[in-house]
Amino acid sequence: MRGMPDAADDGLTVGQVSARLGVTVRALHHWDEIALARPSLRTAAGYRLYTAGDLERLHRIVVYRELGLGLDRIRALLDGSAADVPGALREQRARVAERIDRLQQLGDGLDRMIDAHERGLLLTAEQQAAVLGPRWDPDWPAQARQRYGDTKQWLQYAERSASRGPEEWRAVADAVADLDRALGDAMDAGVAPGSPRANRLVERHREVFASYFPLTRRMQVCLGRMFEADPGFAAHYDGIRAGLATWLRRTIDASARAHGIDPDTATWE
Repeated sequence: MRGMPDAADDGLTVGQVSARLGVTVRALHHWDEIALARPSLRTAAGYRLYTAGDLERLHRIVVYRELGLGLDRIRALLDGSAADVPGALREQRARVAERIDRLQQLGDGLDRMIDAHERGLLLTAEQQAAVLGPRWDPDWPAQARQRYGDTKQWLQYAERSASRGPEEWRAVADAVADLDRALGDAMDAGVAPGSPRANRLVERHREVFASYFPLTRRMQVCLGRMFEADPGFAAHYDGIRAGLATWLRRTIDASARAHGIDPDTATWE
């Protein structure tokens, strides 16, 4: 906030007041037009001239504007009694405090979003072991970021991860574990790819994996190929039941064909 300047006896022009108070000429014209701050003098040619009293009012307007008050509220304060000012300022202070709190929450959210993009999973190694099980490798999120960090799916995964805590991730992990058991049981029961029960499991698989990012049927086909071909994923599924990785891929392919998708030509889209 600036100190109040002195005006010459014959007044200051709009340009001089603009320079001294740090407000635009346009703002001064507007305040004149709405009768918030009118110059007391005019030159013979009709140009505005501001007196010391005018500058005092303008200075108060600038101060209140910097405090975030609207022009209508400022007018009421300037034209009302001095007793109204402390209450108005306390009210404005409360609003500022609320805004600071909202901005702090926004800042915290941005920090989580940044961490989620960089780390993928916002859990400590201890939390990961407790929530995701002892077979979970805390290095997997970093490996996934290195492999997929420039994809839209990583962006979607990170945005979801930013809003999840241990309990939300536990629910996701439980859903994956339940699905794995259901897949193993179906294979043991001789469920054939393309059968109604198999197709229901494919839909369930897509829903569960959509917890990470939206998953289309074509993308699911690509995942099925990866589950079978990637040693890490194949070991996971075959560790549940021998041959489960291949059975799951065949089951996903059969469901895709039922929806008019050729698994041999499906791409990640």
